[in-house]
Amino acid sequence: MHQTSSRLLRMTEDERPYTRDFEDLFSTLMVSLPLIPHRVRFSRIEHTFTTEEAMTNLGSLKFSQSNRMPDPKDPSRIVTTTTTTTFSMAREMARSVCQRFLDARFVESVEGKTDFTSKSAVWQLTPKGMHILARFCQRNGIHQRHVNELLDSPRNVMQLVILERESDSDKINSDGPTISVLFRRFAGDTGPNLKSLSTGSDSDSVGEYATGYVGVRMQRSRRGDKEAPYAFTGKAAYDWLMNCCTVVDKREVFEIAQAFILHGLVEPVMESGANAQRFQPSKHVLYAVTQKGMRTACWVTSPNGSVNGEGALQARVPNGVTRDSNTNRMTVILRDPALRLLFREYLRETHCEENLAFYVEVKSFLSDYGRTKSSSLPPRLDVIRETLASAYSLYNAFLAPGSPCELNIDHNLRNALAGRMTRAVGEDEQMITSLDEVAQLFDQAQSSVFKLMASDSVPKFSREPKYASVLRERNVEGMISNLAATSIS
Repeated sequence: MHQTSSRLLRMTEDERPYTRDFEDLFSTLMVSLPLIPHRVRFSRIEHTFTTEEAMTNLGSLKFSQSNRMPDPKDPSRIVTTTTTTTFSMAREMARSVCQRFLDARFVESVEGKTDFTSKSAVWQLTPKGMHILARFCQRNGIHQRHVNELLDSPRNVMQLVILERESDSDKINSDGPTISVLFRRFAGDTGPNLKSLSTGSDSDSVGEYATGYVGVRMQRSRRGDKEAPYAFTGKAAYDWLMNCCTVVDKREVFEIAQAFILHGLVEPVMESGANAQRFQPSKHVLYAVTQKGMRTACWVTSPNGSVNGEGALQARVPNGVTRDSNTNRMTVILRDPALRLLFREYLRETHCEENLAFYVEVKSFLSDYGRTKSSSLPPRLDVIRETLASAYSLYNAFLAPGSPCELNIDHNLRNALAGRMTRAVGEDEQMITSLDEVAQLFDQAQSSVFKLMASDSVPKFSREPKYASVLRERNVEGMISNLAATSIS
């Protein structure tokens, strides 16, 4: 069983690749490279690559994902399902893509280079790049020796903030509550990261924020303001957001930083007029954390018990799921970007993030399936083939026996999925029928995973002290009551 998908990178309205496609392209390239030691001056730098190696490999990339399993109808027969995704591009385009990897802080120069013009320039992955690669390898079951050696290195310590994005536009969710949750990580929820900036020097920003757990580098306010005693430079803010979050473009950094200003969490020091609302990534421009910012970061006690808690959420409970308090709580979490960001962090800590990842990816697949079915009559076969290939990738990553992120779902449903996914797809009308059957089974699997998260992870998440204050601030119980009342009416 072999499904092949080859397509252009999806581009957003502002002409950048969709984040998931961009990260997958980067990870596929890294897996294809030997990542061997290269000599720079008098040192040998481990796990590196040259500009020429990257250019050559990007010219024709191929990534295959396979899973071997017994045939459900004949256990003595082994069936292998394989999906292959290919990327190809001209050399100048490859150079431009590599520059985007550099700008996104996925890679860094060992020699201080700022572009990919030199063929012999040596590059290495940043902690951010390694985190992205590690997630890709886990999802796709990659266990190549040279990749494992890199990921086992002491430099792989980053815990990125996985920003929530709108599935259709790939825009970062920037509503008030989500910005507040992100600001807590940015500011440092254990208190300000105080370091003197009086020398004017900038330490290695990649090394400074290598783990993602330390807040932005701060200093005590020079003006001695008791209302806003801590400040940071625009450059420090830019570095933290670019290094510690899944932003891929400097425009996204500006958007988040300006949201901090607009929501009153920080304010420019000694700035007024139009510049006060325009974030400047300069080491000469200071921003102070406001009283609201300090309360949001939990440095000081909030004067009132609830913020941003108004508004009922319109949410859809998956088919076959009965409503109860945890079901409603799960629905609220899935529909609220701020809560979903926190829930993802909790699942990562408890080693079951794959449940949420599967739910979100199936949602995207079913959305693509719906568009495929409605785009033309009959649907184009190349689009159907591509959608089916996506389904096989999901199956091999999350549902096939022995898959890298194998989920705990109902035995009968698992057998039904195995039976469908190991059957020949056929062509023309048969392919359309196959896609319909696959979509129906994935919808059932999504509901099964929803039930699992609602019954097991959500109650524990709700009791976790680390997140309790945010849940109270978001007035989750009030949103649950509104959701329940809406469903009854």
